[in-house]
Amino acid sequence: MSKNQLEGKRLLVVGAGGFIGGFICREGLARGMKVTAAVRESTSRRYLDDARLEFLVLDYDDPSQMEKAIGDATAWDYVIYNLGATKAATFPEFNLVNFEYLRRFVEILKKTDHVPAGFLFMSSLSAIGPGDEKNYTPLSASTPPNPNTRYGLSKIKAEQYLEFQSGIPYIIFRPTGVYGPHEKDYLMMIKSIDSHFDFGVGYRPQMLTFIYVDDLVSAMFDALASGITGKKYIISEERSYTQKEFRKIVADELGVKWVIPVKLPMWAVWCASFVAEKIGHFRARPSTLNRDKFKIMRQRNWNADVSDARRDFGFTTRFPLREGIRQTVRAYRGEKL
Repeated sequence: MSKNQLEGKRLLVVGAGGFIGGFICREGLARGMKVTAAVRESTSRRYLDDARLEFLVLDYDDPSQMEKAIGDATAWDYVIYNLGATKAATFPEFNLVNFEYLRRFVEILKKTDHVPAGFLFMSSLSAIGPGDEKNYTPLSASTPPNPNTRYGLSKIKAEQYLEFQSGIPYIIFRPTGVYGPHEKDYLMMIKSIDSHFDFGVGYRPQMLTFIYVDDLVSAMFDALASGITGKKYIISEERSYTQKEFRKIVADELGVKWVIPVKLPMWAVWCASFVAEKIGHFRARPSTLNRDKFKIMRQRNWNADVSDARRDFGFTTRFPLREGIRQTVRAYRGEKL
C-alpha cells in the first residue's frame, strides 16, 4: 500500500490526549484520513481542536462502557494505540494502564467485530532494557529483552500479549526518547540549561538517542501504509549524542552563552529518587523522579539500530537533534511570552 492509499481510511487514535496523541491526530488529518480521537471524559482537548476530529469517550476502568461505545461506532481501518503511563508509584499501576487496558481494549475490538486492518502499538525502548554497556553495541530488534524497570516490564508484557495471544494484525514501535513541543521531561532539561545549569548523572560515558515527535508520527503512518504486520521496530535518529553534545545544541538554540555542567554521583541520584518516590506515595501522586527513572538515567547505552524500519517502510528522519531542538525551543519561547 502506498502512502496516499491511507486517504479516506478511518483511524482511531487511542490515548489522543497525550503529548504524542495530538501530533498523531494532526498527521492523520493531513494524510486525508477520517480521524477519531479516543479520550477519557476528563481528558484535555487543548491540542485536539481541529473541527474535523471525531471523538470517542472511553472509560478504561469500565469494560461495559467501552464495549457499548466501541460497538456503537463505525469500525476503523486502523488503530494507533498510544495510551500508556510513563510514571506510576507501583508495578500494579503500570500493569493496569500499560497492559490490562490494552488487553481489555483488544478483546472488546474482537467481541464487537471491530478488528482493524492494522493496529500500531506504542511501546518503548525500555521494553528491551539495558544493552551492551561495555562496547556500546546498538540495541536492535534481535536484542533479547531484559527490562529492568517496572515501566519496561509492563511494556514487554503488553508486547507479548499482542504477539502471542491477541490474534490481531499488530505492529510494535519501540521509540527512544521522544521530544518536541509540549513534552515535559525534556522541557525540564531545556529549562535547566536556560538557567545556566546542566545536570548529568554518573561518570561513565553515556550515549543518548532521540526522536523528534514529527519523525516518530510520520513513521507510524508509513508503517501502516506499508501493510506490514507482526513486526517490532526501534524508532530513533540514527546517530547518538553525548550529554555534552546535547547541552551545546540546546544552549546554542537558546542563545545561552555559558552553562555549568554538574555531574551527580549515582548514589546521590538514587537517594533523591528514593525520597521523591516516597513523597509521591504520600501525596498519592507519582513523582517524575523515582527509582524507575533512576534506572533509566543510569543506563549508559541508548544506541539504536533502525535498519529494519529503514528497510521495511523507508524510515528516515527529517529532524536531526539540532533542528528538533530548534523547533522545541521556539515553542518553549512562545509559551513563555
